[in-house]
Amino acid sequence: MGSQGPAAATPPRDRYPDALRAGALLVVVFGHWIATLPRLEDGRMVDAEHLLTVWTGAGVLTWVLQVVPLFVFVSAAVSTPGAVRRLEEGERQLHWWAGRALGLARPTVTYLAVLAVLATIARFTGGRLLGPLDQSLTVHLWFLAMLLAVQAFLPLSVRADRRYGLGAVAGLLAVAVVADVLRAGVSSPSQLTELGTLVTSTPGGIGWVNGLAVWLLPQQLGVAWRQGRFGGPRAGAGVVLLGFAWLGTAVALGYPVAMVGGDLAGSSNVLPPTLALVGVMWVQAGAVLLFERPARRLLEHRPIEHIVAVVSSLSMGLYLWHKLAELPAAWLGERLGAPIDAGVPGEPGFWLGRLWWVGLCLVMVTPVMAAVITFERTRRRTVPQTTSTVATLVGGAGLFLGIPAAMALGAQPGAAIGLVGVATASVLLRQRRAERPEPVSA
Repeated sequence: MGSQGPAAATPPRDRYPDALRAGALLVVVFGHWIATLPRLEDGRMVDAEHLLTVWTGAGVLTWVLQVVPLFVFVSAAVSTPGAVRRLEEGERQLHWWAGRALGLARPTVTYLAVLAVLATIARFTGGRLLGPLDQSLTVHLWFLAMLLAVQAFLPLSVRADRRYGLGAVAGLLAVAVVADVLRAGVSSPSQLTELGTLVTSTPGGIGWVNGLAVWLLPQQLGVAWRQGRFGGPRAGAGVVLLGFAWLGTAVALGYPVAMVGGDLAGSSNVLPPTLALVGVMWVQAGAVLLFERPARRLLEHRPIEHIVAVVSSLSMGLYLWHKLAELPAAWLGERLGAPIDAGVPGEPGFWLGRLWWVGLCLVMVTPVMAAVITFERTRRRTVPQTTSTVATLVGGAGLFLGIPAAMALGAQPGAAIGLVGVATASVLLRQRRAERPEPVSA
């Protein structure tokens, strides 16, 4: 058979992973908006609460709304072929990661710069709305830091899959179990029946090992899926059932129901991650397999494929900027006299207030994203990444210090402090050494 040219040699883009990430992104965006509860006095916003602080029953919703394991699982499956190819071509693992880090650092610099400007203006003009939403505007950046940390291990995950197959997943799971048991201080088998209570009533300590192990689990599982080690609707149904059984057992053992939370004292399933969070991974990974065939048939329709492509292209920008839309949404809600303060769940008008708030956020995120897209079109699409090990290490340190600083301190003054670290990382990660790069061994 004769050659059909380069175009024919390029396989069509697989839209199923794009659809998964686009769907997960929309869940995150709408979930964040719904969970933000503005509090008004005399028609003016004075505070904001989180839905889980006023409605503990909402915790079970996070079994579906906590989609970070899905992001990690799908990202690993998508990134595996490229990582393998580039590493086999002789690229150092650290330099491969530098390219990934630079791709996240550049747009994050822009976001933090805008927040820093807004915080400065608010400081000197007595701006009122930034205060109630201050922490809310940076807390979502934790995902970027976690994703960068996990992706640094992607080449190792690939090698572990080649050598151990699904045994690598089992190994990480064993580490997660041991970390929770040690954190709980279990000294007798009878204490295992209250493992969750003991874990979340104890400071993180050794449990922070799961800050890596638990998040590496969906990555390792995603690599295995990509390599064809498991798949099909039957396997998917089995994994989904495993996940719900896992979650039910975790709650029975005393783990919190909610799969989100920012309590640094350790009384959540997230800081540090616990075994309960693994149940969400099973449910989501199983659902990917269970619905793959019908989803792929649906994606054969051009309009749906186009929508997925558009949302995918906006994913990073929308994730970064959707929280900022809450500022103009609060301002517009005040001007319209909208019932965005709807009290607490169970009271009349609560869900109507949520609809008003989400609608206002949708209206106001449009000009925000239009400005972001316009700006992104003016900047260089590709820049040379570093080939310097020192620059990569220092740049990475800037990222892992800058992002947590912004998260912990909020927009005032965290955005400015975080901006210094992330901007430094962006500069260092894009500096190409003048001298010849070090030879890479086979």
